[in-house]
Amino acid sequence: MGNLSQSHWEVLAAGDFLSVEVWTVKGLVTHYLLFVINLADRLVHVAGITTNPTETWMLQVGRNMTDAIDGALLGKRYLILDRDTKYSAAFRKMIGKSGTAVIRLPPRSPNLNAFAERFVRSIKEECLNRMIFVGQASLRYAVGEYVTHYRGERNHQGLGNRLLVVPIKRIGGQNGSIRKIERLGGMLNYYERCRVKRVSIELSDTTTYPPGSPFPARLRPPGRACGGGRAETGRTGG
Repeated sequence: MGNLSQSHWEVLAAGDFLSVEVWTVKGLVTHYLLFVINLADRLVHVAGITTNPTETWMLQVGRNMTDAIDGALLGKRYLILDRDTKYSAAFRKMIGKSGTAVIRLPPRSPNLNAFAERFVRSIKEECLNRMIFVGQASLRYAVGEYVTHYRGERNHQGLGNRLLVVPIKRIGGQNGSIRKIERLGGMLNYYERCRVKRVSIELSDTTTYPPGSPFPARLRPPGRACGGGRAETGRTGG
């Protein structure tokens, strides 16, 4: 996939599922999270979370992903998917009609979807495997916090150790104290230098969700008076 990636880097995306066990009144229930990752810049879009990824649910997610205004596949010509039966013929046809061709990988070849698999490893090792979730809302909150951290606070070695989303306005200089920003009770940490002038930072999210989903429509961190820093999550690969 090397030559294809180099010549069509900006128009490539990959999708994948990951599963998480959540405690409910009925005991442990498996939840499925579908996400899309842009191969060029590693930005991740959470398409949805459900306990029952039926074809009806997948088609609704597909409509959200192909939305002409803020869909996760906006501007993408190719979507890489494995052979999971959840990607039904109707789902693939819908994606194809939107102008995004579906590339189906050979069976049992996760190495050909390396960027999506790397994100699964990152979110599980740095967040999901360290927590016990009680109810779907707690899972959605943790995923939202991690995605925000992954986008704007976590350094990525595969991209020159830089952040995926850089604040629009950044104040230079080496003066000021260092402060630590914590997420999920200190599980995810980010260090930055404080300045006198306040700068509001917003990380926009183009993710949309099926009707009735309690998942936040926009993931954005609180405004802060600092800019530029280092992430601390136990691993900084990606």
